[in-house]
Amino acid sequence: MTKRSNILLFLCIAILTSCNPKIPNNLIYIDQSQPFNQPQVFAPNFISKDTIAEFGSVFNKKGDEFFFAIDNKGHAKINYTTIKDGQWLEPITIVAHPTYSYNDPFLSPDETRLYYISNMPRNETDTIADFDIWYAEKDEYDWGYSWSEPINAGHEINTDANEFYISFSNDGAMYFATNKENYEDRKHDFNIFKSVFENGKFQTPIKVSDAINSKRYEADVFVAPDESYLIFCSARRSGFGRGDLYISFKDESGNWTDAINMGETINSEGHEICPFVTHDGKYFFYTSNQDIYWVSTGVFDVIKNRVKK
Repeated sequence: MTKRSNILLFLCIAILTSCNPKIPNNLIYIDQSQPFNQPQVFAPNFISKDTIAEFGSVFNKKGDEFFFAIDNKGHAKINYTTIKDGQWLEPITIVAHPTYSYNDPFLSPDETRLYYISNMPRNETDTIADFDIWYAEKDEYDWGYSWSEPINAGHEINTDANEFYISFSNDGAMYFATNKENYEDRKHDFNIFKSVFENGKFQTPIKVSDAINSKRYEADVFVAPDESYLIFCSARRSGFGRGDLYISFKDESGNWTDAINMGETINSEGHEICPFVTHDGKYFFYTSNQDIYWVSTGVFDVIKNRVKK
């Protein structure tokens, strides 16, 4: 094994997804009473627990696998659960290290890569303590699959600053946040960038519209697969708390509209982060005050109607 093999503790996922060709209705979304326009804690005492902080979460397209991050006193790792024999299994840790953190899991559009962020060094000479974007490739077998050793997303994406949170459009473009352009005394301020994926490589990232970015903190970006809307966290004086979730919609000309606060139904006096929308477009997940919440995406229509008025 290489030295890097000892850094990343990936467990093999020895579960055949073909065992669950269709999820029974009572098992969709981990057998929860599904919410309407009022957010609820997701899977209390199973995923969201009082004794630990839960962060970025993502379901696969089929809906039978769920990845999320937990943080214990500033040290983060990635957990996983799936369905077997008609029930969701107790979550297990699939990415962890005694020193380095792993957070913000997200699947590539074709689900052959698991992306995440980590403060692990890029190589033996790397002495800069920053977060980069990494990924693992899926290796499939007759009995199931496993994830590869970690692969750095590359110098086009990663810098000597911090890169956080990942999401993708249908065509593979990566949206993420970085503080690479901020002043030395403003390292807590991030901006959102987009990197197009062409010829098997991520291209030079471009900062998204000023309708989204400001001189303050913008991070934890989720883009709709068709790029019709974008949700992100920002710390603005007009917000409800330490960090709120905002949304921007594409207009008829293909431009981002001015981002608007998602309102007190979503945001609180605390910190709202880690947005994710399920692939069926029905539910919006996010982290609020260290628990994972979910709500119907009907709240997006409520916000749109509020803007029109």
